[in-house]
Amino acid sequence: MLNAVLISVIVLVVLSLLKVNVIVSLIIAALTAGLLSGISLVETTNMLIDGMGGQAETALSYILLGAFAVTISYSGVTQLLLQNLIRFLKGKKKMIVLVIAGIACLSQNLVPVHIAFIPILIPPLLHLFNKLNVDRRGVATALTFGLKAPYIMLPFGFGFIFHTTIVESMNENGMEISIGETPLATIIPGLGMVVGLFVAVLISYRKDRTYPDSSEDMENVSQDASPDHFSLKHVITIIAIVLALTVQIATDSLVLGALTGIFIMFIGRVIRFHDGDTVVNQGIQMMGMIAFVMLISSGYASILTETGAIEELVAYTTDMIGNNHLMIAIILLLVGLVITMGIGTSFGTIPILAALYVPICAAAGFSPLATAALIGTAGAIGDAGSPVSDSTLGPTAGLNVDGNHHHIWDTCVPTFLHFNIPLFIFGVIAALVL
Repeated sequence: MLNAVLISVIVLVVLSLLKVNVIVSLIIAALTAGLLSGISLVETTNMLIDGMGGQAETALSYILLGAFAVTISYSGVTQLLLQNLIRFLKGKKKMIVLVIAGIACLSQNLVPVHIAFIPILIPPLLHLFNKLNVDRRGVATALTFGLKAPYIMLPFGFGFIFHTTIVESMNENGMEISIGETPLATIIPGLGMVVGLFVAVLISYRKDRTYPDSSEDMENVSQDASPDHFSLKHVITIIAIVLALTVQIATDSLVLGALTGIFIMFIGRVIRFHDGDTVVNQGIQMMGMIAFVMLISSGYASILTETGAIEELVAYTTDMIGNNHLMIAIILLLVGLVITMGIGTSFGTIPILAALYVPICAAAGFSPLATAALIGTAGAIGDAGSPVSDSTLGPTAGLNVDGNHHHIWDTCVPTFLHFNIPLFIFGVIAALVL
């Protein structure tokens, strides 16, 4: 089957594994999808550019968050907090990684800032990781776990959006389910991610891994003064963080939240006005890559949807599925893996997946809970490990500040293996037992 979605995703994955730059890989995959759909190269390029606007706000948010993270690092508050953290966790490599996973979990539900905490927390920790010979692949896995597992299992914060999307998409396609029921459906796949996390931390990446000393490289990202006392600029920084979070939640805008934080840091004289160019440049250096990837991935997703390639894949899948519940669950999750790997977002693929899954599951006799489990799992299964997902781009942005962490081999491949495999297995189990 020469399906544009399938072939273009294969192109994206193969090029990424060959260490071709992810932006170049994404553009080639997008052009491949358009050409296979019978669209000219010029039309495909125009469609790609037009579709990039769908992530313009997100891209701007990431740039501003990078600048805000730089201002916070200049204040020294992260170093002050890290002094206590280092004393408490000194020599406890596994505990450090698990604590990071816990902090990441808070970013989805309790304090819904998503990846915004990564450029603030992770770069100052890299020197400590190097001293303890921590394998950064384990840290990447812990971060991706915290960015995904909470919203899959719990309907709070970003989880509320995720679960509401499942409910609304299923209801629109003729299968009734409530927001109170969806956690019962997604808890089993979520437990698969818990298993994957502990396998990564306690088994796969428990051994020492050495990295080049990055202390000189880190001077451009974090001030190494290591403050030993709490001062007024730390108070102002904390106020800036709290107000930035408050504005973000109140306005539902990362852009306004980040601008608020940056503005307060300058007004409070934590950062001098003539250092503005330096702050912005370092923010772009830190988060510019992820911003551009999100822009291009939006254009790629636009090509996949507007050309009808996804509907073609759906129709083909429907024709080949029989009545065996095990085979139906396996095939549906494989289709979800392909679609989500290409688009790179759990939230954006849910409506697409529901349009396919609900009629098939209803005809085969799956319960609403089993159907919700399949939809939720399929939406998440390609997000972990996708080269264009913010769940992988975010960890790489923090861990590769010193140039010692590869996006594909150190983030995408580990998260794909440790989360997509257990998600697949536990998702099939959920579909069969619910």
